[in-house]
Amino acid sequence: MTTLRKLIYTAALVLSALNFMPSLASAQESAHGRFTLKRQVYWQNAVIPAGEYSFSVDENSSLLVLSKLSGPPAGYMLMVPIKEESKASDTNRILLESGASGSYVSAMYLPQSGVTLRFDVPHMPEKQIAKAETSTAGSGQ
Repeated sequence: MTTLRKLIYTAALVLSALNFMPSLASAQESAHGRFTLKRQVYWQNAVIPAGEYSFSVDENSSLLVLSKLSGPPAGYMLMVPIKEESKASDTNRILLESGASGSYVSAMYLPQSGVTLRFDVPHMPEKQIAKAETSTAGSGQ
């Protein structure tokens, strides 16, 4: 009887171990790589200085992790608000938008990993141009 109990206990242990295997495998990163920033940029609420970086994106949590490889060490964790499927014709690149206070990262295209990451950029008020009117009154004529 104790042999049968041990056999059932072992089978239950093996089945529960197999049940956890897919969970661990699905925690893998969906994308990773390296890039270089030539100048400081704003990435959502973070100020990212110029330098060489490695990045990884957690597939399940939509979390982007940046690690500075050059100069003083630094690390950043950013939430990815929008993750889209990438087009095969895209190239690996980071898209910057210029604003009054500097450059903002608005997207990261990673076609080799099949994903495009989009980031929030602060709303930039449109510049208003005032028209100058010329007046002939008081010109001494």
